[in-house]
This record gives sequence, structure tokens and C-alpha cells, in this order.
Amino acid sequence: MPKNKISREKSIRRTKTLTELVICTAIIAAGVYVAKDGIDNMKIIQQSQYVDTSGKNDVDIPDISQPIDPNKIIFTYAPINTKDKFKGDLILVNNQYEYFSTGDENLVSIMEKNDETERNFYTAVDYTYTILESVYEPMAKMIEDFYNIYENDTLIIYGSHRTKEFQQQLYDQFTASTAGDEEAPIVAKPGFSEHETGYAFDFSEIINLDYQGTGDFEWLNSNCYKYGFVIRYTEDKESITEFRSEPWHFRYVGIPHATYMTENNLCLEEYIDLLRMNYPYDGEHLEFTAEGADYEVFFFASDDASDVTNVPVPTGYRYDISGNNIDGFIVTVHKSEKVAPGEENPDMNTPDGEEEPTDESGEDDGNIDDNPIE
Repeated sequence: MPKNKISREKSIRRTKTLTELVICTAIIAAGVYVAKDGIDNMKIIQQSQYVDTSGKNDVDIPDISQPIDPNKIIFTYAPINTKDKFKGDLILVNNQYEYFSTGDENLVSIMEKNDETERNFYTAVDYTYTILESVYEPMAKMIEDFYNIYENDTLIIYGSHRTKEFQQQLYDQFTASTAGDEEAPIVAKPGFSEHETGYAFDFSEIINLDYQGTGDFEWLNSNCYKYGFVIRYTEDKESITEFRSEPWHFRYVGIPHATYMTENNLCLEEYIDLLRMNYPYDGEHLEFTAEGADYEVFFFASDDASDVTNVPVPTGYRYDISGNNIDGFIVTVHKSEKVAPGEENPDMNTPDGEEEPTDESGEDDGNIDDNPIE
């Protein structure tokens, strides 16, 4: 190939390369200029005055390192008529706290129920002697177990539900016949007798007509708590109950409470005060075992400024609510009885037009759900 042709091709390639370098340099220079101009014209945007910097809207990241406790009790609200604080197994009726009868007590004739259930190993004075239906079966079962052990059929129910008018008659008779006698039995004022509630009954026996809870009958007084009863008036609690010892007077309060009271030697006044003062809902709850079952109990004050009190109740566990006849409600959680949601306490009384709420919040810190269904 001629030398002049090679030199010519080299010259063309050199010129082309030089041209490409010039173009690249121009592009880079233009990019630098645009970037510098953008930086020079940047402005600092001030934070809006409407931005919440308090941290209240921060998203909480759950701690998944801690295992979920499947036994944790989740609470929600149940709307309860505030006046129902005067009703329930744990109402305290004594010389200070009157029983307010609504006239709708579910009373049954003891002898009629005996006829229906074919129980003929004890009796009552006559067919007019009544008691709350919910108390009849525990009472009858206790007497039946006693009979099966001792074959003693001499028990008789000598005192049961009384009307306020009948209590007035008894009060007038005793105060008139025992005036000035300091040893006379104390008869409750009308309106202040446990017998008016239907939760109490008195034993006697048909041989001597004098029940003292001795001999065979000692078994009843020692084991009645297993059926939900306590001996309401004992000698060592006279200064508190303001009644002389009555070993024949049995009061129904329910198995867990009767067990705790008996094991800790508490009368009803002491037990109610213990719950009110030491075991409110927003504090420590009373937890114990009775007859092989676990319970959790707490007190919740009534909202006396409203017709309805929203009482905290557990989800997934059976529970009971009772008024204390003073200032609020006692909630008893049956921790050994898990149930499906909505079946915790189907018989609970709720205000007219209200439905018992259910909890749809899932797990929380064990307190009341922040958004219960009203």
C-alpha cells in the first residue's frame, strides 16, 4: 500500500478521536455546571408548624421476643344497671345496710321442691316456707350428703325467707318480751334481716327443737362452705356482726367466697371490706383456689351518677357479678372454666335495650379494651 494512503488514514482516525474527546469534555462540563447551579439555588425547607413532634403518633413496634401468655385474661366492659349493686350472692345486709327488695325474688317452696325431687330426709315447718331457687339445690345437696353419712332425718328448716312485714312482727314481739334483758337474742330490724333476701335459712331438729351444730350436726357446720354456705354469726365475730352467735343460721355466698372466708376466718363484713379496700379492679386482684378450681376476684365501684355502670368483665372465662349492697360490684372470674366468647355469663342482667359487649381487640396488656363495643 502506498505510504501516502496510510498516512491519510491515520490522520482521519486521529481527527475522529480528537473530536470525540472534545464532545465528551463538553458534556461533562455542562453536567457540572447544571449540578452547581442546582446546589447554589437550593433552599432549606422549614418544618411545618402543624407537624406533631410529641411522639404520640409514633408506631409501636411489638416486642415479638416475648411469648404471648395464653392464660392472660382480657377484659372488656359490660353495662350493668347501677341499682343492681343491691342484688347478688354477696350483698351485705346488717344493722347498717338495709335490704332493698324489688319484689321479684325468685322464691320457691322448700317442701314443694322436696316433693318434686323426692327428698324426704328433711322438711320445713310448712309449705309457705320459701327460699331463693338458686339456693335450694346447694342446701338440699348438703343435707342429702349429711343424711347419706349419718342417716339422720331429723333436720327441719325453721326459718327461711321472710317479708319485711313478718320481720316487723318478730321484731316487735322480741323487743317487747325481752326489754332490758341483755342476754336476749338480737332480732334484726325490719328491712335489715338476711332472711328478707332469701339467701339465709335456719336449721332446727324435730327431737329437741334446739340446733347447736354439735353431734352429728357438727358435720354440717364444718362442711357447709363446700356447698357455698357460711355460718353467718359466730361468737368470735359478735363485735363486728353485732349479732350473738347463731350456729343454726346459714347464709349462701357461693363456693369460692365461702371457702375463702372459712379458711381465713372472715365474717361477711370483713370479706366485703377486704375486697373494697385491697382488691379494686385497677389494682391487685384476689386470687385463690377453692375446691380444686382457680378464682380471681376484684371490686369495682358503681357509677352512682349514671343509671348504668360499665363493669369490667373477662372474655373467654365464666364469671359472676354481685352487688355488695354498699358501693359497687364484686366480679368473680372462674379461671378454671374457659368458654367461647359470648358465653361467659349468658344469664347476666343487662340494662333494657343494651346488649352485652364482646371484645374484638385481641391481645392487650390485660386491662380493659380501649375500644369496647358499646
